[in-house]
Amino acid sequence: MFLFDTDIISNLICSSPSAALIRRIAATPPEQQFTTSVTAGELACGAYRSGRAEYFLAKVNEQVLAGVTVLSFDQEAAEIYGKIRAELERAGTPLPEPDLRIAAIALARSLTVITGDVRHFTRVPGLRVENWL
Repeated sequence: MFLFDTDIISNLICSSPSAALIRRIAATPPEQQFTTSVTAGELACGAYRSGRAEYFLAKVNEQVLAGVTVLSFDQEAAEIYGKIRAELERAGTPLPEPDLRIAAIALARSLTVITGDVRHFTRVPGLRVENWL
């Protein structure tokens, strides 16, 4: 089961999305496709920064988010988040806040993170990461 990071969903709505990504998603059953409320928030922020918020919000909601399950940052993810954040900070390799929350949600639900930013996510112990781009 797969959790799509923000850059993956952004790629799907761009003017020329990755053909490899589209093929992989089409071959993945919808019940195995997830994203997070963190990603939804990042996409909304991008839409509002664009000056064409209504257009991009509609595109994201209709073309992508309607077809995947959006997972929340819950108590189990919060505890995992706290642990990995402390570990990475101690090691001197902190991650951006949104990436930490996305990783914690994926770990809490045993999901593989699908991202183009493998470099960040592979620093999280035990997290499965794949690049479909």
